[in-house]
Amino acid sequence: MKRALLTAALALAACDGGQESAQVEVERQEPPLFTRQSAAVDLPAYFDCLRECGLTAVSAHRGGPAAGFAENAIPTFENTLRVAPLTFLEVDVAQTADGALVLMHDDRVERTTTGSGALGALNLAQLQTFRLEDERGRALSASVPTLREALAWADGRTVLELDIKRGVAYEDVIAEVEDADAMRRVVFITYSGNAAARLARLAPEAMIYTSISSARELDVLERNGVDLDHIVAWTGSGAPSRGLAEALAARGVEVRFGMFGDERDYANAARAGAQIVAVDRAFEAVRALDAADGVDGYGALQCAANEG
Repeated sequence: MKRALLTAALALAACDGGQESAQVEVERQEPPLFTRQSAAVDLPAYFDCLRECGLTAVSAHRGGPAAGFAENAIPTFENTLRVAPLTFLEVDVAQTADGALVLMHDDRVERTTTGSGALGALNLAQLQTFRLEDERGRALSASVPTLREALAWADGRTVLELDIKRGVAYEDVIAEVEDADAMRRVVFITYSGNAAARLARLAPEAMIYTSISSARELDVLERNGVDLDHIVAWTGSGAPSRGLAEALAARGVEVRFGMFGDERDYANAARAGAQIVAVDRAFEAVRALDAADGVDGYGALQCAANEG
């Protein structure tokens, strides 16, 4: 991505230590990533800053469920940002029988709610009579949120990464995001170059993650009219490849890498050149990256600044 001027609540910080680094104590609540007034976050420039400064940010898988918290739930998002500042939130977008976009990973609701049945056979009113459950199957007070509710909550707080489930049309999700004036504070997740190209045609301003295994795949994206400034490469969740990250960086493309489960060497993703690491345990990842990034305070804060 080419460096661009940052707008509204996002600002590039110097990579050479010439500016005083932001300090963070990951155990306490920090200010939000973006101010609520921001309607024009420059995500390409934010990712540029991470790459150019050699820094890594955290993405919380399914919003960062922890003990006593459900996945894909707004109280969970609040808890994640409380303990792990500057965390992106990955959420799953599914659709009910009456066309409502909601946050749900599974095709069926039994694992994560007090209800039963296929999500695609339930209307929104039925779905919202169910309570979400935590990892032990205990009913919580929250219900399944709609995408619109999540977008409204995230405004001024964080970036949502939208994993659009099978059978949900990109057009429907794009329309909801645009109607919420949220295009510049979300990232769309795709799993192939063809899907990324289609989404880019539908929403040229969208920031897109897409699966990349070779820098040569970027040529195909460009031939299909995709602006590489709006692409971050998902390179998998096996052993991170420094060589691939360097090849992508030479083309101005950033890397997102997954480290799921417990007892992970999160700092290894940073050493391998990832700009964002997707994790199940956001607090531990932030703490490990903070300890390893070589700057005073959590390094990813250097690439974001709150106004006012």
